[in-house]
Amino acid sequence: MPIYAAYASNMDPAQMLERAPHSPMSSTGWLTGWRLTFAGDDIGWEGSLATVTEDRRDPDARVFVVLYDVTPEDEKNLDRWEGTELGVHRKVRARVDTADGPVLAWLYVIDGFEGGLPSARYLGVMADAAEVAGAPSEYVERLRLHEARNVGPGPEEPMDNEG
Repeated sequence: MPIYAAYASNMDPAQMLERAPHSPMSSTGWLTGWRLTFAGDDIGWEGSLATVTEDRRDPDARVFVVLYDVTPEDEKNLDRWEGTELGVHRKVRARVDTADGPVLAWLYVIDGFEGGLPSARYLGVMADAAEVAGAPSEYVERLRLHEARNVGPGPEEPMDNEG
């Protein structure tokens, strides 16, 4: 069964149960030599979306991931959910270091240029998902403190409901 490595909101097993109901969480691990970044400012979530990229400059870079054993049916559902048919994400394979040794997994990366800021709401969803999945507290805290763009009106800006 193919192994999927989730690093953003899909780290949350409850969310994955909705998106891929036949594909249980199997373990967690690290993408070593990769870093979490953001891209696709125009795709959704009021800002850039999480993606990962290999980091050849920092061999200590790593990204926490949650591994799922994915059925072929659920893989098709995830592909649709992640927009692979539309060219939003592409699938790549990478080695994931787990407590039981390395495994080969596939993951989604944004097919676009790196840059932009995620929304504070999206970072909160990611941090909550990482926490639920058992990520180290330092990793969760880095997500919560990552620079973000605030969305919605500020405290002194009334919402304009006339549109």
